[in-house]
Amino acid sequence: MKAIADTGFLVAFGNRHDYHHEWAADIAERVTEQLVTCEAVLAETAFHLGSSALVLALLHDSLVRSTFVLNEHISRLAELAARYADRKPDLADFCLIRLSELHPRYPAITTDLADFRCTAAAAARTSP
Repeated sequence: MKAIADTGFLVAFGNRHDYHHEWAADIAERVTEQLVTCEAVLAETAFHLGSSALVLALLHDSLVRSTFVLNEHISRLAELAARYADRKPDLADFCLIRLSELHPRYPAITTDLADFRCTAAAAARTSP
């Protein structure tokens, strides 16, 4: 499975007490190739899990890899920020939208369907 990993999925996978943990664990079992993500998602995940070590383990164990170089996409991210300013998305959201543009056939694995229905409607999604 080639896919884009969002914060909600990674947090659910890393926290056995998360409402979506079983769903996330099931998805992780089906992963055959590293999921792509961005550093902003990894930073959010570390914050929500309260553990940078756990996020580093997800990278070390090859569940995910950061493939996004922010400086290479600043112009497009600024366009997205202007377009979606009324929704107040964060940097990770913009990076994920850009990743979905770069990888249009990759579903976004997310628990945040409300934002992704509005901002990345063209991207396929895998949801709980």
